[in-house]
Amino acid sequence: MKRNLISLTSNCRLVPYLVCLLLIGALCLHTTEFASAEVLDPDLVLYFDYEDFKGDTVLEKSGRGYDGAINGKVTQSNDGKFGKAAHFVTGSFLDLDGPNIDPDDIPTEGMSIVAWLNVEAIADMAIFNARAGDSTWLVHPEARGSGKYRWLNRSPGGATIFDIRAGDNKANEWQHYAGTFSRADGLAVLYINGKNVMEEKARVGTPIAGDWDQGARVGYNIDNNRPFAGLMDDLNVWKRGLTEEEVNTIMNEGVDAFLAVEARGKLATTWGKLKASK
Repeated sequence: MKRNLISLTSNCRLVPYLVCLLLIGALCLHTTEFASAEVLDPDLVLYFDYEDFKGDTVLEKSGRGYDGAINGKVTQSNDGKFGKAAHFVTGSFLDLDGPNIDPDDIPTEGMSIVAWLNVEAIADMAIFNARAGDSTWLVHPEARGSGKYRWLNRSPGGATIFDIRAGDNKANEWQHYAGTFSRADGLAVLYINGKNVMEEKARVGTPIAGDWDQGARVGYNIDNNRPFAGLMDDLNVWKRGLTEEEVNTIMNEGVDAFLAVEARGKLATTWGKLKASK
């Protein structure tokens, strides 16, 4: 009887301890889930939907916190493709503080730049630009004065990986731009309005230059050339090459809807693996 009483007493003392462990475990799990939920996608580096301006800053929505500091006159417009857009006056840009971008977030093995554009004229206009510490211009997604679009990546030291110039640049109407590159596939593709207008095999096998130490901007080259003038919406930058299907989903439904579809697909795959392992 005494032994049973001692056992009961011990168990009573153990219960609060176990409850505390369970609460701590639940809190840790919740914290982990919350932290992981902050970044929308491991490959999504930058995402400007232009829905939120805060003073002299445009809020960046990937969850990485790379907000754009407004230089010049970048204002919010109600005439976006999806809700609101950014209106860039010639010579204005968003400064992304390139030297302080996490090196793990800089695309090297692949890159995709996607955006809706409504330019005011047919001229050389930079959508996004970054320059490495060795002065390599590592990326040129542009609407061009030649009447074409451009998509380019370079390796460290300035070796051109690909340089695509194709499509019909049109002013005063929305056009969808998507440049993609996968080093593993050795292929770059330029999509305009969801259509493959040109692709090019990689000229060299080296990665994209891996730092933005001389700066990164939206709407203006680092050397203050090729200013963007007009409306821009839903700019998203990835560190992998998107597929044609992914480009079209983003074009038609937006980044948020694409990520929701992607999440459902991952959930279904995970559930299938769990069922198969039973």
